[in-house]
Amino acid sequence: MTRIGLLAGAAIVLSLPAKAAPDYPTSALAEYVYSCMKANGENRDMLDRCSCSIDVIASVVTYPQYEAAETYKQMGLLPGENGVLFRDSAPAKASITELKRAQAEADVRCF
Repeated sequence: MTRIGLLAGAAIVLSLPAKAAPDYPTSALAEYVYSCMKANGENRDMLDRCSCSIDVIASVVTYPQYEAAETYKQMGLLPGENGVLFRDSAPAKASITELKRAQAEADVRCF
C-alpha cells in the first residue's frame, strides 16, 4: 500500500464517528452532550460534535472508568482535607489522566 493510500485510509477512519459503548447508560450520554452543548454552543453543529465526542470517549474508556474519573473530579472540588483523597491519590490521578486522554482523542476527532 502506498503512503498516500495509508494516509487516505487514516483520514477516513478519523472522520468516521465512533460508536458508543453499549455499557454507557442513555442518561450519561445525554448529560455529557447537554453539558458539552451548554459550554460550546446550542446548535445542530455542536449537537453532532458533542455526540461524536462522547462516542469517542466511550470507545476509549469503559463506563465504570468514566464514572470513577468523573466522581474523582467532582469530589476533588471539595475544599481542604475532604477533597484531598480525590485530588491526590494515585487511583484518582490515574483515572483522571485516562479520561483526559480520551477527551483529547475526542477533541482531535470531533472538534
